[in-house]
Amino acid sequence: MVLAAAIVAAVAFLLPPIPQPQWYHMFADQRAFFGIPNFNDVVSNLPFAVVGLWGLAFVLRFDGKQGRTHFLDNRERWPYAVVFAGLLLTAFGSAYYHVQPRNETLVWDRLPMTLVFMSLLAAIVAERISLRAGFWLLPILLAIGVISVLQWRVSEQRGAGDLRFYAAVQLFAVVFLLIALFLRSRYTRGRDLAFIAGFYVLAKILEALDRPIFELGRIVSGHTLKHLAAACAGYWILRMLLKRRPVDAIHAVQTSSRAEEPPREFVGRSPERYRPLQPRR
Repeated sequence: MVLAAAIVAAVAFLLPPIPQPQWYHMFADQRAFFGIPNFNDVVSNLPFAVVGLWGLAFVLRFDGKQGRTHFLDNRERWPYAVVFAGLLLTAFGSAYYHVQPRNETLVWDRLPMTLVFMSLLAAIVAERISLRAGFWLLPILLAIGVISVLQWRVSEQRGAGDLRFYAAVQLFAVVFLLIALFLRSRYTRGRDLAFIAGFYVLAKILEALDRPIFELGRIVSGHTLKHLAAACAGYWILRMLLKRRPVDAIHAVQTSSRAEEPPREFVGRSPERYRPLQPRR
């Protein structure tokens, strides 16, 4: 994790400063409906709110033994609670930005997204490296994410915009997700991290193809689809939690089942038919 962070940081700061291009705010689909400008880009944030509320209801509902099917330690729920709270806040922050897209409102779009990225990293550390380290890193990672957004905003206000820190944080989050695939997890469904990273990469591709996709039929833009793909990444996190089970518990059940199986030569036969051999006289 430290090595990956060092490499990403080195690459980012070897690059020249990257200001926020103003054409970024000129989205392809600017149609207004029901008095709402950029309607599709605004309402496509609704899935973030749905997944965020659903996820919060899930992680906060379980307690004690009932929750140990999904969380061996109740404290493991808290990084995921921040993930889903971040998704919920993203729905509001992104909608607010797309009503009036400019740098001043973009900061409210990016802040909650960093909460999602960084709290997910802390959850992965807790499950795959060290429970204690994950809890210790949670506030530190959240602070790094928030500072990356604020640093960009201050740099824009000074007339020397610089996105490198914020971009490095996003890149590190994706890289660490892929690295985590090779680390042993305490739970099943570990490969779901590949789908989560895949949906995020898909969202970035759709964002880059905003206008070409819209020009295909002028029905939906790439940026609108980007929101849906990113929401799918959030849903996949929730899906992973809903379906996963502790690995050790499954191994224990499998071992117990094998121990209770009758010897193979007796399968399908009645053991009463077999009598111990009598010694020859």
